[in-house]
Amino acid sequence: MFASRALKRAVAALVIGGTLAAGIGLSKEVQAQAAAAKLEQYFGIPSFRVGPFAAAGTGFFGGIIDYLTYINMTGGVNGVQLTWQECETEYIPARGIECYQRLLKRGNQQMHIFEPLSTPIAYGVLNRVDDDRVILTQYGYGRSDAADGRVFPWVFATLTSYWSGASAMINWIASREGGVANLKGKTITHLYLDNAYGREPLPVFRALAKQMGFTLQEVPVAVPGIEQTSQWLQIRQAKPDWVILWGFGAGMNSTAITSAARINFPRDRMLGIWWAASEEDMIPAGDAAKGFFGVANVPSGRQFRVVQEIEKTVYGANRGNLQDPKRIGTIYWNRGVTAAIFWVEAMRNAQARYGKGQVMNGDQLRWGFENINLTAVRAKELGIEGMLPNFRLSCEHHEGAGVIKVMQWDGTRWNTVTPDWVSSDRKMIRTMVEESAARYAAEQKITLRDCSKEK
Repeated sequence: MFASRALKRAVAALVIGGTLAAGIGLSKEVQAQAAAAKLEQYFGIPSFRVGPFAAAGTGFFGGIIDYLTYINMTGGVNGVQLTWQECETEYIPARGIECYQRLLKRGNQQMHIFEPLSTPIAYGVLNRVDDDRVILTQYGYGRSDAADGRVFPWVFATLTSYWSGASAMINWIASREGGVANLKGKTITHLYLDNAYGREPLPVFRALAKQMGFTLQEVPVAVPGIEQTSQWLQIRQAKPDWVILWGFGAGMNSTAITSAARINFPRDRMLGIWWAASEEDMIPAGDAAKGFFGVANVPSGRQFRVVQEIEKTVYGANRGNLQDPKRIGTIYWNRGVTAAIFWVEAMRNAQARYGKGQVMNGDQLRWGFENINLTAVRAKELGIEGMLPNFRLSCEHHEGAGVIKVMQWDGTRWNTVTPDWVSSDRKMIRTMVEESAARYAAEQKITLRDCSKEK
């Protein structure tokens, strides 16, 4: 037995020695690739998969994870693999802040991007991200004046902020009425979830009501938005020409639609923000939802090449995140996929400047975000033609396109009724952004960032 052990040690020594000798002969390029293969870019994911808003969370964060998995399965980002950890927020602000702290560090890795999909949570961590050098990405939600990167250097209101969305919605309603002049004397109801999310567009709606001459009826609904009896009594009495539904969660949105049907308010005179315009919002309302209009910052469908590639690569290998693969191509899932595309594009941009095949820190990823330029050519390369509008970000401008598409529910699926993207009043919104951001900067004693030094 002793001889046998001695022989094994001798063989092991020869193997180790041979391996080391072979390693010495490796080229620097091969050694660099081998090292890069072990590198990981860590993402913290503050998801919500339970509670009244679970349909949104499971779809959106499922799309994010599916795209990150797809990138890993196709070689990573120049060899760097993506890794992540989830934390359940239930869309509750206190838990969201707790998740931020929990996800911030994992061993020697740090989170550099935080995407809570919650305006209340985004407000809760707003004063933390600067010190931690964490990018707060607000994908179609959150604080709209964060579009001013000089005051909010670590916050991105990408892709379209609520203020831009509100402006574009009024522009589309005006087009349905035959022009802006025909809005004078009309009544538009803003039926909204009574939290930071629902109140966010009020400054724009109030300004446009004064400018265009329509009456704005503000009707809040207490969280989670299920009880709406008194609200629809107010709406029935006001007899508005349009109802803008600023709801969230299948419970609130389907309740609003069925309540409208109960008082015979036409669904084709209702327009929902993108968080009130998913398949999960319409299906529970049944036939009552037919004719309802909703806006999208990302349309639904499996016709996009990136969607087809994820389905083939990720779900074909049984590595998909969705419990029900039929949700592939739905509004929430598509939106999650494109949110993750921004992360990866920012990482690619950063690597191109700071080191290909390397893990990027917060400052480098922020530079990557501020240099996103989604041209038609780049969209085609990514397989997202028609899925997102062309836009670019910069140090000063953290929003992007500021446009929407309008869809209509036919009882089974969404049909796009605006082939082109509907624009917001960019000049008006930017003025409001800068004025609001300046007030915040004065209150918080923030020195405006000099973007001329960061080109």
